[in-house]
Amino acid sequence: MHQRTRTTLTGAGLAALLTLTGCAGTRNGGDAVSAEQTPSGIPADDAAPSAAPTSPSDPTPSSPAGRPARARTPLPTLRPPTGPPRHPTDARKANVLAGRITRGGTGPCYGLVTDDGRHYALHGSGMGSFAVGTTVRVTLGPADQTVDCGPGTPATIVTINKVG
Repeated sequence: MHQRTRTTLTGAGLAALLTLTGCAGTRNGGDAVSAEQTPSGIPADDAAPSAAPTSPSDPTPSSPAGRPARARTPLPTLRPPTGPPRHPTDARKANVLAGRITRGGTGPCYGLVTDDGRHYALHGSGMGSFAVGTTVRVTLGPADQTVDCGPGTPATIVTINKVG
């Protein structure tokens, strides 16, 4: 017998077994919920009918048949902060910037302005061509003192990538 045929027969047998076991075990005319499983401990036949069905907007939905109701303990919550954080909550690398190219072209000099308005004069040979207005992410290295790339804080480009 082939492996595929054996797998198909095993799957079909499993499906038939699950179907039959789903129908087995019912008592009292098809009621599969025992007295131990009802939330009140009263057998399901003796239980009073519910007052009204719950709507989807009801904040306390009823539990599914045959399952005990979930405990109504309040969820844990965080207390409000006592003050601002002592340290920055979003750690950033000091040598990684994101901004827009203000002086572009094929390089080796580029101008960059960050969202907070800081201007940088970047130098990097063979970094590619970037048009003015392109948003980039730049990893910086120490500035080369022998190169002047114009106004802004001087720095050397380690890596530069277009964003978006």
